[in-house]
Order: sequence, then structure tokens, then C-alpha cells
Amino acid sequence: MSRTFLLTLGLATLLTSACSQAQNEVSNDLTATSDTNDRGGDDQKSGKKGKKGKKDKKGNDASAPLGVLQPVGELQGGIPESSGLAHGGRPGTFYTHGDAGTSPTLYLINEKGEKLGERELPVTNIDWESLADDGKGTVFITDAGNNNNTRRDLAIYRVEPQSPNSVGKISFRYPDQTAFPPAKDERNFDCEASLWSAGKLYLFTKDRANQTTSKVYSVSDQPGSHVAELLTKLSIAGEVTGADLSPDGRHLALLGREELYLLEGTDLNSALKATPKTVSLKGAGQTEGLLFLDNGTLLISTEQGALYRYKL
Repeated sequence: MSRTFLLTLGLATLLTSACSQAQNEVSNDLTATSDTNDRGGDDQKSGKKGKKGKKDKKGNDASAPLGVLQPVGELQGGIPESSGLAHGGRPGTFYTHGDAGTSPTLYLINEKGEKLGERELPVTNIDWESLADDGKGTVFITDAGNNNNTRRDLAIYRVEPQSPNSVGKISFRYPDQTAFPPAKDERNFDCEASLWSAGKLYLFTKDRANQTTSKVYSVSDQPGSHVAELLTKLSIAGEVTGADLSPDGRHLALLGREELYLLEGTDLNSALKATPKTVSLKGAGQTEGLLFLDNGTLLISTEQGALYRYKL
């Protein structure tokens, strides 16, 4: 783990001028150049697809054609099952990672899916499911996939790109889980979606019991042992797999399996009280990673390796 986390300037230039070579000769390092303005393994049976032109059982508008899903790339270089997205150190670069059972590796990519670098971290990947970043170079890896609702070792890894050998561990538990597992109709402690805002990480659960409710928790972004705070419960007719907040704080986007849930407000707190608008992404694949590129544009990744842009 002694190798630097930075892509050298010479390698970055080479990758820019010769993308084909970058695909075949991958660096073992990740870029970590800070840019404060650049911010903004499940089974296949558990998703519900929206039906165009109809209301779902929670009254959400499942037909709202709020944008156009545009294919922009395919993950290359053997990146397995993309389950999360975060901003990279330079504009136009992004981090992603594999699902449960894959190596504990962060991959640096561009929007076309070309692999620019990779870095294996000195932690385990029990079930990495989400990435978040604070806009200043810190990346948070949520290892809280919990398909059977039995885990007691939930964690978020805080990675400082300038010091990749030092990874902070945020251990946490849910205040309302007392049984491992709980009764089948109470299994709503699987988390595949997270975002960072104002010193806190916000976690959104995937409702494996009823596919009707995503619970929202917050936890400190500092290493240590924490009890997450239950903030609210969102009426979501589906299972949440990704989350992000727009740079201006007015748009909260949640991703489901081939569905997108949009909530608007003046800030995150008010957005969490809004009624979700549901947009069908039918045909996109197993949508997992979600990231705002600007206030009106989302980047979406799938476990199959597709990358899309979505315009609000």
C-alpha cells in the first residue's frame, strides 16, 4: 500500500491523448487532485418497474417524462458490477466500485467508462453498495449491504485521497433494529444508497419486506462508533439503490431498479418532506450508481456496466 494515490501528470496526459492505451495499460493509482467546484450483488427478483401513464399504489406519478435517458458509455477494463458513483479528483472523472464479493478496490473512470486508474484499499468488501463524496476530495464507501438484515458490522469507510493508506472507519447501527434478522415483514435494514451533506452521511434503506418505504437515517462523517438517527420514512413504491443531492441542494434523486424518484425542496430537509415523482427507466438495466453532474444532470451506472446521462 506504499504506492501513491495520485496519477502522475505524465500518466494523465498519456491517458488523455491515447485512450486506447489507457484501456490496456491501467495504472494502479487513483487521482486525488482536489477540485472543490466538482461537486454536486443483489438478486434479480427484488425490483418493481413503473407502468407508464398510471399511478403506483402510493399515488406517485409513474409517468412523468421529466427527461431523456442518454447512453454515454460502457465500463471497461474489467470493472465488476458497478454499485456506486462519486466525483473523482478532476472534472470529468468518477469513482466506482464492485459489489459484494469483489475486491475492495476503487476504480477511477471517465464518463465513457474508460478505466483511468484503480486502488485496492486495506479494508474488506463485505457488501459495498454506495459511494458519496464531500466535494473536497474525501470519499465515503458505504459497506452496509444487508440482504438478509442480519449484519451487526455495518460500516462506512472514509478515504482521504491524499493519504490512501489511512482509511477511517465509521461503524454504525440502526436505533430501531433489535432482531437479527427481524420478522420478514420488518426487513427494512438493507442500505444501498447514501449521500453526504454538511458533515453528515444520509442513508436510504432498501425495503426488502414490502417495497413501500425507504427509511432515512443520518450518521456523523467522522470515524468512530455511532448510532444512526432515524430522520423520516419516504413513501417509495420500490427499492432504493442509489441517492444524491444536487449541488444547490434543491433536488434529491433516489434510484430504484429501472426507476428514478425525484424530490424537490429549498434544501435537503424540505426535499425529504416532498412527494416523490417517479420516472420509469425501463430497459436501462440494474441501475445502481447515481450522481449529479450539475443541478439538472444525473450520471447513472448499472451493474451490467452501462453509463447514462439523465436530464431533469
